[in-house]
Amino acid sequence: MAKSNFENLQVYQLAEKLANEIWNIVGSWGQFAKETVGKQMVRSVDSIGANIAEGSGRYNFQDNRRFVRIARGSLNETRHWLRQAYKRNLLTNEQVNRIKPIIDELSPRLNAYLNSIGNTPAQNSDN
Repeated sequence: MAKSNFENLQVYQLAEKLANEIWNIVGSWGQFAKETVGKQMVRSVDSIGANIAEGSGRYNFQDNRRFVRIARGSLNETRHWLRQAYKRNLLTNEQVNRIKPIIDELSPRLNAYLNSIGNTPAQNSDN
């Protein structure tokens, strides 16, 4: 099956990688932690990639930019939940060390992607 345009974007691939890392981590938590922090964190991190995908399916750059801004907000929400999870001893240092580089790369890529939309003929290019 051929990839959709959004699946070729490095920013989308990073969002997907982060979502899968967090999914695997939350899956090992106890029921209370999953039902409270875990569900919120999984929803926010999944929203990053989902909004990149939805925006790329819009056929004007204004809509695409709006969805990428929503993705950026979801990344910030994910950061919040990760901080809470760490403070509540739900994340190990090893897990943080796996997640942090992904977030550190994803954040500027999201901004670069947002800035590129509508500025070039290839509106869905990834910087």
